[in-house]
Amino acid sequence: MNFISDPFFYSVAIPAVLLIGISKGGFAGSLGMLGVPLITLAIPPVQAAAIILPILCTMDIFGLIAYRRHADWRNLAYLLPGAIAGITIGALMFSILNDDIVRIMIGAIAVIFTLNYWFKTKISEKKIGPSFVKGSFWGSLAGFTSFVAHAGGPPLQFYMLPQKIDKTLFVGTSVWFFFAVNYVKLIPYTYLGQFSSENLGTSLVLVPLAPLGVWLGVKAHKLVPEIIFYRIAYILLFATGIKLLVDGVNGYFEIF
Repeated sequence: MNFISDPFFYSVAIPAVLLIGISKGGFAGSLGMLGVPLITLAIPPVQAAAIILPILCTMDIFGLIAYRRHADWRNLAYLLPGAIAGITIGALMFSILNDDIVRIMIGAIAVIFTLNYWFKTKISEKKIGPSFVKGSFWGSLAGFTSFVAHAGGPPLQFYMLPQKIDKTLFVGTSVWFFFAVNYVKLIPYTYLGQFSSENLGTSLVLVPLAPLGVWLGVKAHKLVPEIIFYRIAYILLFATGIKLLVDGVNGYFEIF
């Protein structure tokens, strides 16, 4: 079996995969956004994304086992058609996409959204309901950014967090959403030749960590109260936004 043998790669890949699993199992994907950037310390971003996708698909199965009865089907009906459109756009633009510009875009939106939540003078206690227009927009952006860098968490949170739904329903809806998105992504990733024997072999080496990470996330989810859950969600969203901004700006200016 052909796979990456560099010890430094596994020193960053193992904690990254566990981080993604914990995020998927308990925190609606926000923390997992740090996984791919962590792996890119050792290998190129495109290769990192290709290695991670089969692992994400495995995690999605374990996530569904834990949250199969928890989903807001109305929200999913609004989100998924846009997500598929976003994936399609990402696949069509694959050859001309600049990863750093995408990171800057996602990071800026994440930071602005979180700062607005933290510093707005009057916080409304009214819950915002599902919206076809907003769901389609944020779903398409989540599909696009998920295709490019497995970074669909912030757009989904931008849509879901203002609804202030039960934390378990929130995570369950996220699990179902990314289950559909990640399995659809397998089609263009295969067509674009991203699954080399080395990439698939490395995915196979790392995939046993998938159920462990999801299990740890489920345990953490059950232990964290709802108020703290949302505080953590916004903090993680802000942290990932800063991380993406720094990486994107650094990478962009290195080009010049």
